This record gives sequence, structure tokens and C-alpha cells, in this order.
Amino acid sequence: MPVESMPVAIAGQFALAALLISIILALARLVKGPAAADRIVALDLISILIVAFLAAYSIYAGETSFLDVAIGYALIAFLGTAALARFLMRSALKKSENREKLENMRHYE
Repeated sequence: MPVESMPVAIAGQFALAALLISIILALARLVKGPAAADRIVALDLISILIVAFLAAYSIYAGETSFLDVAIGYALIAFLGTAALARFLMRSALKKSENREKLENMRHYE
């Protein structure tokens, strides 16, 4: 462990533990829901917490290569979140269009 002083090592361990607990809580929100938007936000939060964990571990371990991994993961996570949000928006639009068509058909009957 390349951390030189004891207070920095304790702070690093505390930060890593707090981030792990936060990831577990966000995972519970991801599973529980209740709506798809809540799940997308929880997934985005998990991604951010993983990036923070990688950055904190990089500082704690003294390895700068974890920062490169964190940057790459952040880029991929952002694209995934944007794609999921777009999918959710399009599916909501299709549902509303289908409802309108169904109501129009019932109106003419």
C-alpha cells in the first residue's frame, strides 16, 4: 500500500467503504424501481459511483492506470445512459400514439 501516512490510509478506506455502501443502496433502488425512469437514474448513479470508486482506489493504491479505466468507463456509461433514456422516451411516445389511435378508432365506432 503506497499511502504514506496513516490518516490518509484511514480516509481512503473510509471513502472506499462509503462508496461500496452507496453502490449497494443504488443497486437496491435499481431492483426495486418502481418506474423505468427510476431504474435508469439508479443505473446512472451506480455508474458514477463506480467511477468515483475507481478514482478513490487509484489514489489509495497509488496506481494511475485505474484513472484511465475510470475515464473509459465514464464515457461508456454516459453513452449507455443516454441510449436508455432515448429508448424510454421513444417507447413512451409510441404508447401515447397507440392510445390516441385506439381512442380515435373507438370514437368512430
